[in-house]
Amino acid sequence: MALGQIRKILASATTVVALGAGFLAGAPGATAQTGSASTYLVLYSAGASTDGAKSAVEGAGGSLVASYSQIGVAVASSSDAGFATAMEQVKGVEAVAATTKFGTKVDTLDAGSDNAPAAIPAATWGDSLSGLQWDMKQINVPQAHAVTAGSKAVTVADLDTGLDFTHPDLAPVYDAAKSADCSSGKPTTLQPGNDANGHGTHTAGTIAAAANGHGIVGVAPGVKLAGVKTANDDGFFFPEMVICAYMWVADKGIDITNNSYFADPWLFNCANDEGQRAIWKAERRAIAYAQSKGTLVIASEGNESTDLSHPRIDVTSPDFPDGAAERREITNACRVVPVEVPGVVGVTATGNLRQKAYYSSYGTSTADVAAPGGDAILQRTADAVNGRVLSTYPKGRPCARPVVDPATGGTYCYLQGTSMAGPHAVGVAALLLSANPSLSGGSLAAKLQQATNSLTCPTDVSAYEPFPQSDDSPQSCQGGAGHNSWYGSGEIDALKAVS
Repeated sequence: MALGQIRKILASATTVVALGAGFLAGAPGATAQTGSASTYLVLYSAGASTDGAKSAVEGAGGSLVASYSQIGVAVASSSDAGFATAMEQVKGVEAVAATTKFGTKVDTLDAGSDNAPAAIPAATWGDSLSGLQWDMKQINVPQAHAVTAGSKAVTVADLDTGLDFTHPDLAPVYDAAKSADCSSGKPTTLQPGNDANGHGTHTAGTIAAAANGHGIVGVAPGVKLAGVKTANDDGFFFPEMVICAYMWVADKGIDITNNSYFADPWLFNCANDEGQRAIWKAERRAIAYAQSKGTLVIASEGNESTDLSHPRIDVTSPDFPDGAAERREITNACRVVPVEVPGVVGVTATGNLRQKAYYSSYGTSTADVAAPGGDAILQRTADAVNGRVLSTYPKGRPCARPVVDPATGGTYCYLQGTSMAGPHAVGVAALLLSANPSLSGGSLAAKLQQATNSLTCPTDVSAYEPFPQSDDSPQSCQGGAGHNSWYGSGEIDALKAVS
């Protein structure tokens, strides 16, 4: 099973959003109608106090899950059908949105019938399985490690489906104190076995798998790695989980975050819809708060082979429940989170031929750098025999192309997607920060975009014709060698980052 494609999930007609206009010291009890509990985001107007959130939520027939006063957002749970209506009346409340079953789901990106290599080539650098890491050689990681493998003063957080911190390649770099489980909307201790999906453990290994002689080696094995579970076990990234994760990251002083997912209920979150706008604003506030603390946010572009800078059609939303998706026309007023939030570094995926992966989304305004994500259709080579990226995986989780290290029993899996590209860029940013400790946030992002090798738009895109955009139009590349919609400033180079 190859993971990495991200889809939006939206609950059916449970969303109720309105602007708060009246004053209510304690919101009156809602109607007597009850059902299964729903989770709500309560968005306060900018500058409004959330001090009374607990009493207001309880008065409206709910319970407070978490209050993030720094950004004016509260998370609440209620089974009362009138909860949102009651909360709309609370002084300072701008909007209320139900989020139950909202989120993004890590989906499969599987193609072809090839399997993992029967024979593991001898490693000429790194650890026992590094002979299979074509992706690391492509971005000059072995040469960079001769300068630095990263500093323990740098902490990277992987916001994903969780992290198997008992994995022999991840245990040595794991930072328990800065890790958390945000799957309830409120941070709790990350427990063993938390990654029931596998996606998070895979992305984490690419970032910082230990250089310990066994298994693989991450881009920055010398840094500390925190896991922040930002999804449920099915791989859905609900808005309250995403907000919780960014608030945790900000307050723990995390330097860099990897975000191999899209948040918000729709693939494209449109500002002209009240429900989508309220959740977008709440999530954007949380991301901006983390950025204000110096955190660099790096995000994957997505696997819809679509130009995010010129979206026209969304055919996948809402994709919950099954069969609910409707084809809708969209504009630039519709955006994805986190990649289209200001200051976020967007990453497109390349294969072993240094060409854009057939599935990778892109965009002049969203693509900042490119990185290896794998391409199992157009870019299989002698080094990348199945086109995919090998990384760490939880033992016992299904994987179509597993590799097991005989010495440790550690499990590894081949996957492809922009989810695999983003962690490479995160690792290079961590090396860059290790070599230049004075950098942070925007200055680190600028340096990362300079630590690249430019790639030009192809003159012949006929190979991509079988993989059109969501509106069935062909993929196209705009821009020059300095910056273009497929590669941004170019493919990242770890050696340039530390030189």
